[in-house]
Amino acid sequence: MINQRGTAVWNGDIKGSGEISTQSGTVKAPYSVGARFEGQKGTNPEELIGAAHAGCYTMFLNSILSKDGKAVKHLHTESKVTLDTSGDVPKVVKISLSTEGEVEGISQEEFQQYAEKAKENCPISVLLKAVPEMELASAKLK
Repeated sequence: MINQRGTAVWNGDIKGSGEISTQSGTVKAPYSVGARFEGQKGTNPEELIGAAHAGCYTMFLNSILSKDGKAVKHLHTESKVTLDTSGDVPKVVKISLSTEGEVEGISQEEFQQYAEKAKENCPISVLLKAVPEMELASAKLK
C-alpha cells in the first residue's frame, strides 16, 4: 500500500483564503472562493483534480502501451473538470479527457482502444466514477 497526502489550510470566513499543498512539497498553491468561482489568481480543487487525473491517465496509458511493446515517444493529456454552480450546491457533473500521442507501430484505431482502456482503468478514473459523465473526447495519434 502507498499513502500520499495533500493538505489544505484556510484562514478567515468564506471570503478568506488558504493554501493547498502536497506531501512532497512540490505543490504549494494559494486557493480561494475567488479563484474557484470568479477566475481570480490561485488554484482550486477542480483544477487540481484535473491535473491529478491527467497525470494518472497518461501514466496508465503509457504503461499499457509499453507492456504491449509499443514505442511511446510522447503523450499529452488534458482532463477538463466541469463544475455546475446552478443548483443549491456546486457539483462536478462532467470530466472530459483529451489525449494525443506519438506512438510508433500503432494505428489510430488501436490507439483509441488503448485510450479507452486507460480511461476505464486508471486509478483516478476509477475513483471518479461517481461523476455523472466521464468521456474520452478525443484520442489522436500524431
